[in-house]
Order: sequence, then C-alpha cells, then structure tokens
Amino acid sequence: MTVTYVESSRLPTAWGVFDMHGFEDPQANKEHLVLTMGDVADGEPVLARVHSECLTGDALFSMRCDCGNQLQTALKAIAEEGRGALFYLRQEGRGIGLLNKIKAYKLQDAGADTVEANEQLGFGADMRDYSVLGPMVEHLQIKSVRLMTNNPRKVAALEEAGVEVVERLSLHTDSNPHNEKYLQTKAGKLGHMFEG
Repeated sequence: MTVTYVESSRLPTAWGVFDMHGFEDPQANKEHLVLTMGDVADGEPVLARVHSECLTGDALFSMRCDCGNQLQTALKAIAEEGRGALFYLRQEGRGIGLLNKIKAYKLQDAGADTVEANEQLGFGADMRDYSVLGPMVEHLQIKSVRLMTNNPRKVAALEEAGVEVVERLSLHTDSNPHNEKYLQTKAGKLGHMFEG
C-alpha cells in the first residue's frame, strides 16, 4: 500500500476545531483525510468513523442517502467527546466514482435498487478499498477504536489494519421517502447493522 502522509493543519468547523491530516495514494490517484480532535495516540480507545466520500450527500444535501447526516452526526459526537478521529476516504459512490454514481441514480429512478444499479453498470455492489486505512492508523498511532458504523466491512477493515474495535456504535439518522429503499437495501443486501 503506497498511502503516505503529506501534511496536517487546523480545521475550524461548526462543531469545533479539528486537526486535518492529508494522505496521498498515488497508485490510485486519490487523496484521503483524517480529522482528529484531542490526543488519539494515548492508547485509549478512540471514538472513530470511517466515512466514504459522498459529494451528493455530504456537500449537496441529497436526501437519497444518509451519508451527509452520518458525517455531521459523527463530527458532532467527536466534538462533544473532545477526542476522536474521522477517516474521510475519497471513494465516491461505493468506489465507482461520481459520474458512474449519476448513471446509477438514473437506473434507481427507473426502479433499480442501489446494488442492482451498480451491477447493471458492470460494477460490484461495493467497490471500496479499505486497505488504505492501515498506513493512516499507523501514522496516527491509533490502536483501538469505538467505531461509529453500521457497516460490518468497516469493522473488519480496521481489525485487518491491526486496530482493535472495542465497540461498534450504530449510527442512526432519520429516514425519508427518498432514502427508505436505499436504507432497506443496505440492511438486506449489504448486511448493514442498524442496531447497536
């Protein structure tokens, strides 16, 4: 894995001031971030979230998914605790990219669910690569986490990176008529766990 640390800076947000750490993966031509607050290298379990980029949800406030709400909920929880880490991975559309995600949305508009749409485009249900986490947690010296996620693949990925997941915290956000089918598909076809 060729992910390397580049630089850190402060990032003031609506919830508090985070430290922003930049990482580069030249092999995949991707840049990833980790936002931390407090001392995450002290050996105590870190409140953490692994979040895959969702431009439509995170920045454009789409109601088709729960991504933007999950991002904000996680940042708020970390700020309230005063310590934690949010891994922001640039893997748009479960790894298929923004333009293919728009194509997938078009198929969903015609009745496909999110998994069927990806498969109709010739992709797997979830193309994300979490192996990038290894060099990031190693640089930040994070040994154990309390992970805010509904996705069992993220738990497994951190454990494969040598991080102990001492607790999994469900990340609930409100459903709406635009994302009900999406949330049902995440639970039914992708194994997401919405109970704590």
